[in-house]
Amino acid sequence: MVELERALARVAYLLTRVRRHDQAMVQCGFSMDRASVPLLRLLADADEPMRLGELATRLDVEAPHVSRQIQRLEKAGYVERVADPGDRRAQLVRPTASGRSAVEAIRQVMRGWMRDALAEWDTEDLEALARLNHRMVDDFLDHAEVIGDYGATARERPSRSA
Repeated sequence: MVELERALARVAYLLTRVRRHDQAMVQCGFSMDRASVPLLRLLADADEPMRLGELATRLDVEAPHVSRQIQRLEKAGYVERVADPGDRRAQLVRPTASGRSAVEAIRQVMRGWMRDALAEWDTEDLEALARLNHRMVDDFLDHAEVIGDYGATARERPSRSA
């Protein structure tokens, strides 16, 4: 487990560096901050517009963070707010055509980097890597559902009255 944790930390580090993000923005011809990219990707992948609270929940961040990012993305023309047909008082957010183009351009840059870095890998190894990564993420998500308020499983969580 130690080596797996170290490998995952290295991958996370490589994928989240400011320099890497800045290079991707130059290559794809779009401009946005690092925190906006996962948010815009989530919106672009959604079948329908989403509420800010749902975005915060799915990204596991605080709602004010999402609100600030949406304001930036809206100002840049990447997203737009629309009325919620089920509740006229609420607003939903969806990507604009420019936002969808930005996501696709960013994905193309990232895929190009992966293609270059993994050029020596055979198809079977790439498929196995993708399959195992999906399995790992699914298991992490399944496990996260049983994590309590204190980072312990429900069985180990201290009572609130204590």
